[in-house]
Amino acid sequence: MRLVVISGLSGSGKTSALNILEDVGFTCIDNLPVSLLPNLISKLSSEGHSEDTKLAVGIDARNLAGDLNQIPATLRSIESRGTSVSVIFLHARQTDLIRRYSETRRKHPLSTNTVSLKEAIILETDMLAPIANIADRTIETSGLSLHQLRDLIKNTVVPHNANHMSILFESFGFKRGVPIDADFVFDVRCLPNPYWCPELRLMSGNDADVMQYLESQEDVTIMLSDIIGFLTRWIPKHQNDNRSYLTIAIGCTGGQHRSVYLANRLCEHFASRHAQVHAVHRQLAL
Repeated sequence: MRLVVISGLSGSGKTSALNILEDVGFTCIDNLPVSLLPNLISKLSSEGHSEDTKLAVGIDARNLAGDLNQIPATLRSIESRGTSVSVIFLHARQTDLIRRYSETRRKHPLSTNTVSLKEAIILETDMLAPIANIADRTIETSGLSLHQLRDLIKNTVVPHNANHMSILFESFGFKRGVPIDADFVFDVRCLPNPYWCPELRLMSGNDADVMQYLESQEDVTIMLSDIIGFLTRWIPKHQNDNRSYLTIAIGCTGGQHRSVYLANRLCEHFASRHAQVHAVHRQLAL
């Protein structure tokens, strides 16, 4: 039996993640009290469910008080009895969470007449620390579209080949903060910036004119070659360490031109050498 625990901050995309897993054949249960999880697994096992059974459970701050502190021991106990367990924690920047709640007019589960939305987010972060600390993968959803989130969840939980590490190249803008899920961060702000060319300013690194401009810059070619050389040496080391996921973040100032171009080029290069390689452009989805 396989158990995937989806947790994270309210507004970070947990419901969407569970819906995605349901679409790919998981039985999904949201807001299950941690104390009931062992009984659920035992019941499914006693009913003769096969090893192919796939269960996804949403666990968040709505759990009964004190339950979340028991989650590490509970999951270890379940895993010791033969169930494959993985934990995915969804995170988003505080500013993004506040914006999402403002746009949807939803009420945060921990906010009250005396607890503001900002205070509720801080409180929830502390409450979820026990599960965040044991997550197999943390996914920052700030700036991700639903389509990008769907691809990330699917590549994380149901990769095309479970024997290969999933590699993500992630472009971002430093002015919006460094992604917390990055294993490597490359700063390319020193490279020539197409933003200062008026005819290229409104384009992105996906556009042919921007690509042509960057390919004509010697420093861009050198930077790309150096990053490829570094990753060619160290990606196999991570694979040999039985890593399932590797996130490589490429950052420029706004996350629109240079980082997008380089993330795409790196994705193209390593996709010919590794089975599961994809790219996400955080700022282009905003």
